[in-house]
Amino acid sequence: MRWIAIFTDTPAMLAVRAQQGQAHLDFLARHKAEIVLAGGCRSDAGGDYVGGLWVLEVPDRARAVALIEQDPYYLSGARQYVLRTWGKAFEEDQVVL
Repeated sequence: MRWIAIFTDTPAMLAVRAQQGQAHLDFLARHKAEIVLAGGCRSDAGGDYVGGLWVLEVPDRARAVALIEQDPYYLSGARQYVLRTWGKAFEEDQVVL
């Protein structure tokens, strides 16, 4: 099942990114079979990060939550998330990013 996680950062997250950035990237790399797309979000090009977005391919909501809540960025307490199921409008179309 496909899920999206939309993350919102608190102002404290800027320091967390500096301290935990590599641990976060290592976590994403270890779980790239399930976290199939991940990246930071900014309000404007070149601005500070204000959140992030993941596309997850996991069996159920419980697994999505488990992955999110093990991420070093989430463990910092400086990030919240919303989790939704997601599907493409045209399921038969291949998407390559």
